[in-house]
Amino acid sequence: MAITEIEADDAAERAEAGALVLDVREDDEWAAGHVEGSVHIPMGELGERLSELPTDRPIVAVCRSGARSGAVTGALGGRGYDIVNLVGGLQAWVSEGLSLVADDGLPGSVL
Repeated sequence: MAITEIEADDAAERAEAGALVLDVREDDEWAAGHVEGSVHIPMGELGERLSELPTDRPIVAVCRSGARSGAVTGALGGRGYDIVNLVGGLQAWVSEGLSLVADDGLPGSVL
């Protein structure tokens, strides 16, 4: 199955339209900055936390650069999830001028 990749502006539009943004980075990366309203499930925990993912709405997978989220997109797409990967990850998100929020509510950054 081919991995479907989208650009940051399309990812933001999908999130605004109701898609779940799934952040698969590690805890410290998430704490430094994440898409507001996204769900955090580190890649290594995904297998045991699949029940937390919706099957009735699209998912946009994100990580720092798009590599980990690309692997997750391939794996979950093969299981029937409606999922796409943010190409370039949150680095591309920030490069497009889109914001992140840190755990403390202040503007976030990408580690």
